[in-house]
Amino acid sequence: MRRILPQAEFTAWFDRFLPRVDLEPTRVSDVTDGKLYHLAGLNLSRSWMLNGILSKLPPADARRQPLTALSARLRQAGLESIKSEHYEGGHWLGSFAVYLVSARGLR
Repeated sequence: MRRILPQAEFTAWFDRFLPRVDLEPTRVSDVTDGKLYHLAGLNLSRSWMLNGILSKLPPADARRQPLTALSARLRQAGLESIKSEHYEGGHWLGSFAVYLVSARGLR
């Protein structure tokens, strides 16, 4: 929605659609389990998506600080996941990280 709505309309839509963002970084309890390792990718993609939302919120929006802090926590947890020596996660997490660190899709 941030890509198609003007800032004021996006802000009003976001207020209604997601009035609270209650996320915390995911933790992978078993890095050798390929299915569980997908949780590590959530940290990267969530941080990237939050950065997109932040790019459309007005500078004085009260949600900017908490969403920025949350995005940073998700980013840190996600990038730390890439360091795993286990193939289950290491072979594909890099693609999510590239979108995040390159700010793909943000102006």
